[in-house]
Amino acid sequence: MPASAAQRVWFPEMIEKLRAVWKAGVSLVSLIELRDVLDSMLCRIRSTGGIRPPVFKRPVCGKTGRGAEPKISVRAMILSLARFGIAKAEETRILDREWTNFRKQNQLDLYGKVMANEFCADDCGHPNVR
Repeated sequence: MPASAAQRVWFPEMIEKLRAVWKAGVSLVSLIELRDVLDSMLCRIRSTGGIRPPVFKRPVCGKTGRGAEPKISVRAMILSLARFGIAKAEETRILDREWTNFRKQNQLDLYGKVMANEFCADDCGHPNVR
């Protein structure tokens, strides 16, 4: 694999999969499931190809270390539909807005998973407010 593969997130086989299964009007729940499939593909491709995250130098302390493994968010997948010519730009804008509303209503994280409730350090049962 070339050195640039360390920063790569979208591999050709993932784009082919997205192109093959994409249907306009798909439910947002199905969209989350598709994201899970593509994220699993990304992990498998990087693992079997021996692709590790790039090395970064921390500006404050000067230490170096590997970055986090990349993950695909639902929004990144939606925006990739226009990027790779799978769906029209207007269609992806509408889907992006629908996803944002759905995510807020259902308290989902970037990956479509339910956000964990975080409570005060003294275990009083009150959720932390950010």
